[in-house]
Amino acid sequence: MAKMWAGRFTKELNKEVNDFNSSISFDGVMFESDIIGSIAHATMLGKQGIISEDDSKLICKTLSEILEDIKNGNLELDLEAEDIHMFIEAELTNRIGEVGKRLHTSRSRNDQVALDVRMHLRKEANEVMALILDLINAIIEIAKNNKETIMPGYTHLQRAQPITFANHLLAYAAMLKRDYQRFSDAFERMNYSPLGSCALAGTTYPIDRNMTAELLGFYGPTENSLDGVSDRDFCCEFASAASICMMHLSRFSEEIIMWCSWEFKFIDLDDAYSTGSSIMPQKKNPDICELVRGKTGRVYGDLMTLLTMLKGLPLAYNKDMQEDKEAIFDAFTTLKQCLSIFTPMLQTIKVNKDNMRNAAAKGFINATDLADYLVKYGMAFRDAYKISGSIVAYCIENNKVLETLSLDEYKKYSDLFKDDVYEAINLEKCTFKRNSFGASAVESVEKQIELINEFLKSINE
Repeated sequence: MAKMWAGRFTKELNKEVNDFNSSISFDGVMFESDIIGSIAHATMLGKQGIISEDDSKLICKTLSEILEDIKNGNLELDLEAEDIHMFIEAELTNRIGEVGKRLHTSRSRNDQVALDVRMHLRKEANEVMALILDLINAIIEIAKNNKETIMPGYTHLQRAQPITFANHLLAYAAMLKRDYQRFSDAFERMNYSPLGSCALAGTTYPIDRNMTAELLGFYGPTENSLDGVSDRDFCCEFASAASICMMHLSRFSEEIIMWCSWEFKFIDLDDAYSTGSSIMPQKKNPDICELVRGKTGRVYGDLMTLLTMLKGLPLAYNKDMQEDKEAIFDAFTTLKQCLSIFTPMLQTIKVNKDNMRNAAAKGFINATDLADYLVKYGMAFRDAYKISGSIVAYCIENNKVLETLSLDEYKKYSDLFKDDVYEAINLEKCTFKRNSFGASAVESVEKQIELINEFLKSINE
């Protein structure tokens, strides 16, 4: 295929250089964005009288036919082409001859590429945000069924205080809500059209940038022509949002991996979302979670690729920026894949409520409540804390738990202890009396679910 820029050159491009320079193997996925962007550009050219209305209509009609041919498999991308933009333009010219060559009037590949990337990532971001909402909904449903399921809460991976499984899960709903907002915020900043910036300096033709921006669903045109073609902040922002979301999925995965082990056995994964061992017949492995955990590093790498690629570039466009697509496309593809499989995996878990409750009964996770009991009767918290710690040490030494100590044993440490101490350290009481905003009490959990549902409703309005 002859190069569109061949007029300046006296030799054909070396094949190895062509292969090294070519990007169609990965930017080919933008064929729809490229064609829709070109249709908007051709429509504007016709309206502004830059090309004739007849030429504009023929170009738009033929581009629509090319789009359908690619979608239905009648036209395959030529991997010898330099990029998707040159492929589409060459195919257009091949079909309608001289008229097709008019399409690129008052446009550069620089603003064309910048436009296509924004349009493609706009679609990708919407898909990711929808998948995040699916996962939030799955978490809410499990939380509704586990508002009274007591489990140990952890700090430093040591049993700390009793919580409910619902409250634990809703922590991830809160993280995912922020993930959604990060993508939404990045979308808002990205959704401006660079088309009309041309190579870097704009154009002498009487184009209407507002028209093409409106036709393509953008809020308006970018304000500076150099920035229009060289800005890839939105790629970095999306990759950052993807990295943070993957980090949340990885943390969740780590807990699921622990919870389904025999050491915890808080949950069981469905057979459809587990794998076995090639040699150990008893094994049931949480491979999905392990892969999510591993793929998180991959998405981090995509973010670092983008930041490093951009850090030393002078204005405006540089060929280095071709490297943006593989990185950001991979980040989105990986995140979508992880979200798509994580949600049904979570929806099919079996919650072992008795195992959670039994684990909560060990580890003295009601020791803080024991100290709070003494505070209620007038003791300073630090003194109460020390006495509670001494009682725990006594229990460990004598193989007892707080619930089995006699009142006489308690009174050895303080005369403030009365019969009601046993009610104060009851796990259910300890858990459900924590009714501060965002805590584990049933009413607090229900309020959290209500707030998440209000957030979800606001998106659909």
